[in-house]
Amino acid sequence: MIYLDNQATTRCDPRVVEAMLPYFSEMFGNPHSAEHAAGQAAAAAVETAREQVAALLEADAREIVFTSGATEANNIAIKGGVRHRLRQGDAARRVITTATEHKCVLESVLSLRAEGCEPVILPVEHDGRLNPAKLEAALQVPTLLVSIMGANNETGVLQDLATLAPMVRRHGALMHSDLAQIAGKLPVSVASLDLASVSGHKMYGPKGIGALYVRRRPRVRLEPLFSGGGQERGVRSGTLPTALVVGLGRACAIAMAELSEEARRSAALRDRLWDALQAMDGRICRNGSSEHVLPGALNLCFGPGRRAQDLMGALPELAVSTGSACSSAEVVPSYVLTAMGLTEDEASRSLRLSVGRFTSGPQIEQAAAMFRRALS
Repeated sequence: MIYLDNQATTRCDPRVVEAMLPYFSEMFGNPHSAEHAAGQAAAAAVETAREQVAALLEADAREIVFTSGATEANNIAIKGGVRHRLRQGDAARRVITTATEHKCVLESVLSLRAEGCEPVILPVEHDGRLNPAKLEAALQVPTLLVSIMGANNETGVLQDLATLAPMVRRHGALMHSDLAQIAGKLPVSVASLDLASVSGHKMYGPKGIGALYVRRRPRVRLEPLFSGGGQERGVRSGTLPTALVVGLGRACAIAMAELSEEARRSAALRDRLWDALQAMDGRICRNGSSEHVLPGALNLCFGPGRRAQDLMGALPELAVSTGSACSSAEVVPSYVLTAMGLTEDEASRSLRLSVGRFTSGPQIEQAAAMFRRALS
């Protein structure tokens, strides 16, 4: 199997696994049990990991809250941020996001309609990016929170957060970004954000762990989603899984140390595959911006008659995906691609490929050969 679906999940780096292993067995203490050495050792490991996550995001360690993943972090940020402002008597009701966000962001925003909010879903351009003028126009109505992802999970398209985030904060709204896809792949700074989410398994860490950045100055306050012992600064209750936290921290440290070289290498392999595919069939085109995109991301639309599902069936040893959702045996075209202006037919002919840390040059050559056979 040649794995080219690194935007779905990544292999856990062996160095991360090695760092985690002691915390499943010998160092098993509860990090919230401060009365004895076992708990203190676990707590120290958690705080080291917190510092490693903060360093990757250019944040303060006290601004990092551990969660079960980016989905939980996104829910806490959006619902918790909006509910706190409503409880404080804020008259604004608008909550803004974009049509290509991850489902957990879209559903979180839409769910707030039941609490008296006005969800606004902004369209994107054909290249997958949000036009700043459309955000500026939407912000003319008092707004509680805006959520715009750093990089898309299907296309890898990067949003211009450096332009968009200051606009949001100038209008007095909270600015949240889902950084799950971009963190660990490109340099990221949360300096212009109020809230941000990351995920371990998108950056060669374990599944089941993520983090939420919560700005301290000026202080951002959140309503917790569920009740408990008040761990994680009262934002997220529950005993922390020390081993997974350690794994996330180690993954962040590795990503930070190897970021530039890995981005260069991933982009080169991605471009080699793209060039090979173009040479096979000039009708293949890229979906989304080819300039503002993650280094390893390649979302392709194949020519007429080349259904993505059929191609995947002809490529059994190649792990790629469509971005489509299957429900009741019916394949639904990707909402991300249709939001970018692709027809349902074009979306049904599109595949998501993503190069990662463990993709090799020979594997790219093999993948190209597999496509050549499938397209012949």
